[in-house]
Amino acid sequence: MPLDFTAIDFETANSSNASACAVGLVRVRGGEVVAKTGWLIQPPPGHDVFFELNTRIHGIEAADVAGAKGWTDQLADLVAFAGDDVLVAHNAGFDMAVLKRACEATGADCPPYRYACSLQIARRVYALPSYRLPFVAAEAGFADFPHHNATADALACAHIMIDAARRVAADDIDALVAGAGTRVMRVELTDAPASFATAS
Repeated sequence: MPLDFTAIDFETANSSNASACAVGLVRVRGGEVVAKTGWLIQPPPGHDVFFELNTRIHGIEAADVAGAKGWTDQLADLVAFAGDDVLVAHNAGFDMAVLKRACEATGADCPPYRYACSLQIARRVYALPSYRLPFVAAEAGFADFPHHNATADALACAHIMIDAARRVAADDIDALVAGAGTRVMRVELTDAPASFATAS
């Protein structure tokens, strides 16, 4: 099987995982980047206050998302791009929490995606002083990108996975996670309240 997946990255307006304000998506087919996209999102009501700390990190303000689609309206676009792919993110627990909690906050059905974490894989494949996205991406040969731009971060994640697959001689996602000693997980909805976490 070929190395096919969709890399994903979310940015949030505040410390609530439900406060998605941007998403980046990168499609990989046969170990090559073939498409990328990204857009701004109006965070769900009740999760739409922009914290100064978050804006300082990613540069997005409330005014920037005023004309953007809300979570529910943009979800169909996200699903249309990702299809049935395994999703991959750097510190995937954060991005999958955004997906779950934003769906819970809006009453949308959360797609039960399978996903893998490039951070976990990087820790097994590379020997680095830091496993933050810019450091790992540089080791994978993808440096000098605008970190915390959602599409750029998703592209960096994709390059990490492609490079890691080459290093462990893996032809697909399942072989890559097996070779790195990690696993593919699945998004599962819970009844827990929106949690708080930080991006990578």
